[in-house]
Amino acid sequence: MHLGALFVASHVLSSGSVRETARRFSLAASTVSASVSNLESELAIKLTKRSSGELVKLIASGKVRDALRPIMHAVEQLYEIAGERAEAFERWASRIPIKLVTIERFLEVADQGSINRAARRLQLGQPQLSLQIANLEKFVGHQLLERQAQGSTLTEKGRRVYGIFSVVSQAWNDLKSTADERYRRVARSLRIGSIIPTGAESWVARCLGALVADWNAGHSKNAISLISMTADDLREALRSGRIDVAILDSVFELESFGHRELLRTDLVAIAPPASTGQTVADLVAEHPICTPSERTGLGDAATALSRERTVSRRFRNQDIMAADSLPVIVDLVANHGYISFLGRVSALPIADRVRIVELAEHIPISYHVAFNHRKASADACAMIAAVVDKIISEPVAKTGCCRLKRLSANEGD
Repeated sequence: MHLGALFVASHVLSSGSVRETARRFSLAASTVSASVSNLESELAIKLTKRSSGELVKLIASGKVRDALRPIMHAVEQLYEIAGERAEAFERWASRIPIKLVTIERFLEVADQGSINRAARRLQLGQPQLSLQIANLEKFVGHQLLERQAQGSTLTEKGRRVYGIFSVVSQAWNDLKSTADERYRRVARSLRIGSIIPTGAESWVARCLGALVADWNAGHSKNAISLISMTADDLREALRSGRIDVAILDSVFELESFGHRELLRTDLVAIAPPASTGQTVADLVAEHPICTPSERTGLGDAATALSRERTVSRRFRNQDIMAADSLPVIVDLVANHGYISFLGRVSALPIADRVRIVELAEHIPISYHVAFNHRKASADACAMIAAVVDKIISEPVAKTGCCRLKRLSANEGD
């Protein structure tokens, strides 16, 4: 990465605007955006995102901006040396062509007192290193090394530049070491995403809790990182590589990943405890409806079913057709007079809060686990399936619910 690109990216993190930075430094907006992207790549962290066409700074951007301040101060000091014949500071600083790796190589030459010795340590050709030092001197506008028979020594300007570059090197290495450690943690971590549990007593929450306990008891070298999100977000996160394993209610658009069915249950209606409707048609006619998004397996089945019963609806404009948080849906049903639809396995643990109403027809709902190519992901899937086996056997035994059954695991193609 170039020192000039660091200067540009730092200004974006301060101003929060690519366009303003581009205008201020007379650069193309694409050049400014590339500077930020390069910094994100170097540090293995997301600093900004686009929202409604505007740049939004993320929390990490403030820490990186602060960590870059010593480098920005060093750039000002370098300008004092090179600026005797340079243009206006900001235009000059945003175009510094010096690579950070060149700075490290200059410091190595100064420390070794010899281009030849530095080249051997850096495993570079001596002519290549000599050319890089010569280009550096040309940019600064001063001779930095005095070549002698026994080696090279720093000139007066060279000593000043050495001090400036030492600050740059230390600040950058501090930033990179943090990024490298973060990368190692991510590489070791197994990121598991799941649909949002209905509550702590739900089969999803219990499954994840048991998975963590069993995983750590086995002294796995991979740490587990858990995150819950909507089924639609889970698909996108798995495709983009932000998670390694996803527990969700449909493998729609995930057929290229490994996947297996965890369990199959049937759809039931959940209604307020004080409700009196005995059929789904009665409940739909008397209560507003909330369902998960139609982009999920559960939401698709629930929405189709509710629409079939909307002929005599009196609360049509009160419907919530895409409440993607299951805890919110449960609260709306338990406390605010709504009805919804869940898989039986999700409804049974909250039977003390809602009334479960059977459907006239059997509508199957399947839950799946999808995973990427990592061996740790496949290992986690096997453990998740084993945990689910234990969990779903309890409600079957206790409630006599014969319509909930575990299927033999089918590996995805």
